[in-house]
This record gives sequence, structure tokens and C-alpha cells, in this order.
Amino acid sequence: MPKLNPHLQNPSKSLYQQDYLQWIERTIAQLQHQNYDQVEWEHLIEEIKDRGRSERRGLESNLIVVLLHLLKWQYQPDRRSGSWEGSILKHRRRINKALEDSPSLQPYLQTILAESYTAARKQAKAETGLMIETFPTECAYSLSDLLDDDFLSIGIPESIPDMD
Repeated sequence: MPKLNPHLQNPSKSLYQQDYLQWIERTIAQLQHQNYDQVEWEHLIEEIKDRGRSERRGLESNLIVVLLHLLKWQYQPDRRSGSWEGSILKHRRRINKALEDSPSLQPYLQTILAESYTAARKQAKAETGLMIETFPTECAYSLSDLLDDDFLSIGIPESIPDMD
């Protein structure tokens, strides 16, 4: 008989604490067989809540990357690269896929736009070496622009403040 992992022999720990994948598989089977009294509801509820938070964090992270690279694209035209454009496209695709899978995330996207722009603006300052004043304090991009694969930048300002 094969030896069991010693962590799985600890009777004081639940299966959820000992082997997460096995817990998921068992929970799925219990639900499919309608063995509701065997389901560890507190863990299942927490996992569902975590999944929702994870979806929102992923959406926010992808939005920040799109904003960051659009700012860099717009304010450093001499440094434009295929990797910036590729990153914009990849992260837009992720956002659009998340919205396709969960349309109810659309209003959330609107609520995080200003905060995400602020984060992207600070990151753009750090990555470009340009003064923070170079970048508008308010997001000039609409959500439809941010999600449009054909959109890369709005008009470039007449003058961009120097680092001097």
C-alpha cells in the first residue's frame, strides 16, 4: 500500500485545508449528486466570493496596463514599439473576454476607470521619466476607446513638459 502524504493524515484539518483540488472535486461530486448535507458550505461560499474578487482584480489590472501603454504611446511617440501595441491588444482582449463572459462587470469597469487611470498615470511617470504633469489628471480616454482595438491615441499635445 502506498504511503500517504503526512499532511493528508492530519485528522484535525479539513479536506479543504489538506488538499484543495481534492476538496473541489469532492464538492463538485457532492453537488452533482445533490448530497447537500455533505457540502462544506462555508468554504464553498468563500471560494465563490474569492472568484468574484479575482475577476474584478483581473479586470482592473488589465485596464491599468491598457491605460499605461496608451499614455506611453501618446506621450513618447519616438519610443513606440510593437511590444507596447501588442500589450495594448492583449490586455484589451482580456478585458473584452471578461466582459463577454460576465457582462455584469461592465458597470464595475466604469467605476474603476478614474482610480485605474490614476494608477496608470503614476506608473507612466515612473516608467517614462516624464513629469507627472505631462499626463492629464483626468482620463481623456472613453471606455469605448479603451476597448477598441483600432484606437491607439488621441491627439498629441502641442508641447510636452520637459524633465528639466
